[in-house]
Amino acid sequence: MSVTHKHSPSPALGFWDGFTRRWTAKVYLLLGMRARAMEVFQDILSLAPDDVQALNSLGYDALNTGHPAQALPYFEKVAQLVESSNAHFNVAFTCEILGRLDEAERRFRAAIALEEKMDRAWYGLGLVLVRQHRMEEAVVALKKNTQLQPMSPFGWYQLARVHVELNEPEKATTVIQHLQGFEPKVAAQLRRETGLGGPV
Repeated sequence: MSVTHKHSPSPALGFWDGFTRRWTAKVYLLLGMRARAMEVFQDILSLAPDDVQALNSLGYDALNTGHPAQALPYFEKVAQLVESSNAHFNVAFTCEILGRLDEAERRFRAAIALEEKMDRAWYGLGLVLVRQHRMEEAVVALKKNTQLQPMSPFGWYQLARVHVELNEPEKATTVIQHLQGFEPKVAAQLRRETGLGGPV
């Protein structure tokens, strides 16, 4: 994955100072001292507002602790600083959680434009399209996800659900039978939910 930096790093944080602070934050994380680690990353940002690692770390922390609205500005700043599929994905994923579906779609597509084989971006795009009731387009995105991650049940599960929504029981049944070969529990769940694919 190529990453293009749009801005040069802030000179206020020297190399060794930055290295030491990041190492300290990692040690705190290893010790389970999350709050202390985030304080270090906040200190880094006070000296170097464009520090991508600190921005991402604070964004992930906010997201993982159930505060997506707080996470979004961090991820948006990273996407301004670097042109990478992962930066766009983080914004898209957070926007999808917040119900900002148009922005989520745009960012998932931006991630895919940079990394066509980013399976999680195709999956996220599929979910957004489902929420927008654009089922035919969702099928395309979810099929791409299953091509890239054929042994993951998540794309297949959503694909079966979309075929049901499109009143395509035969196609949904085909997906359920395919899942039976490597994820029988997921296949059984779909059979219970849809009534398709034979008895549970």
